[in-house]
Amino acid sequence: MERIGFIGLGLMGVPMVRRLCAAGFTVTVWNRSPDKAAALAGSGMRLAATPAALAADCDIVLLCVADTAAVEAVVFGRDGVAEGACAGQLLVDCSSIAPAATRDFSARLNAACGMRWVDAPVSGGVQGATQGTLAVMAGGEAADVERARPVLAAFARAVTHMGPVGSGQVTKVCNQMIVGVNALVIAEVVALAERCGVDATRIPQALAGGFADSLPLQILAPQMATRTFEPVKWKVRTLLKDLDNARALAAEVGGQVRMSEQGAALMRAHGEAGNLDRDPSTLVELYLTAREGLPPR
Repeated sequence: MERIGFIGLGLMGVPMVRRLCAAGFTVTVWNRSPDKAAALAGSGMRLAATPAALAADCDIVLLCVADTAAVEAVVFGRDGVAEGACAGQLLVDCSSIAPAATRDFSARLNAACGMRWVDAPVSGGVQGATQGTLAVMAGGEAADVERARPVLAAFARAVTHMGPVGSGQVTKVCNQMIVGVNALVIAEVVALAERCGVDATRIPQALAGGFADSLPLQILAPQMATRTFEPVKWKVRTLLKDLDNARALAAEVGGQVRMSEQGAALMRAHGEAGNLDRDPSTLVELYLTAREGLPPR
């Protein structure tokens, strides 16, 4: 089996690594915060001192980090992946980052050491990572995607090859446009139902199976209606980053994403009120003003 390296032990990374170990892969991990890596000791994985050391000891390196800047830092920074990698190895980036940056990073990494790149962002949240049911949208050469497929299968129900490098990230931007705007609409729905005297906790059941049904509705609406914001399963910061990526991508190709622009403005307002690292279910608080008289619960 391929020797796997994994960089990024955040909310998604930890369950993904556990799934890889359960599938029988030898996994070496590195994380910017060493305590998170140490907490996984004894779970069938090894710890690397640096991303370069991790790359030197692996066949396939997976990334799951916060944003474009974080990917660039762990790949091209001091003691980064590029310093320890060589031809014949494969980098699989499960982060959600800018498509243009992905294409640039792929070319730079290949020129530096011969390592190839697949962008493979995921959707399905912490629950999907834990259960092994994530959806992966992949960009890269067909042979590279096929090489990565058995590894990704450890935590994904489906891997769809979308086209050349960067295509996976474009698809993830589209995914997050739907998710981010949907989350905001669900918050509006919960607030409106409550103002009208309707029990918002019953909305997911009432709409189940209809055209308005969705996983975000079934997950977020009950949390919003009961003001259950813990534990944090994903973050406002992440949705804001992705909506900003949508705006930037549209600008690059001369398109418009007006709904996503409005969503980004609302998401930014909520985030700047001290909510960037809180769960997106807290978006309902945008509508919980004294004027509306909605209780905190």
